[in-house]
Amino acid sequence: MFKDTKAFSGFSVNDMQKAMEFYQGKLGIEISESEMGILTLHISGGSKIIIYPRPNHEPAAFTILNFPVNDVEKTVDELIAAGITFEQYGEPIKTDAKGILRGNGRGPDIAWFKDPAGNILSVLKEG
Repeated sequence: MFKDTKAFSGFSVNDMQKAMEFYQGKLGIEISESEMGILTLHISGGSKIIIYPRPNHEPAAFTILNFPVNDVEKTVDELIAAGITFEQYGEPIKTDAKGILRGNGRGPDIAWFKDPAGNILSVLKEG
């Protein structure tokens, strides 16, 4: 039924201007805005993700968007320099001082951070 459809995802935020500044300005993602004020993130490979306003927005308690990268440590350093703070977690997914969970062969290196609306995002080792 959905074999040939191009599915897309979306999530809400409580401040569209802050979302635009964050996703375009800090993360460097190409964005377009519809007449209805909905933002579209244009991700590599032709994928699209929509961001819509929701006054009573509640951030999800899980990762809503993952960004695969070649070098997690370098990306974390660049994002910290841009003013982004990484989450610190204890057991069972203990992160280091930079906020990176080292996979050490059991999984990819990954680090989590939040957008201005409190949505959880991650960078993780590609591949």
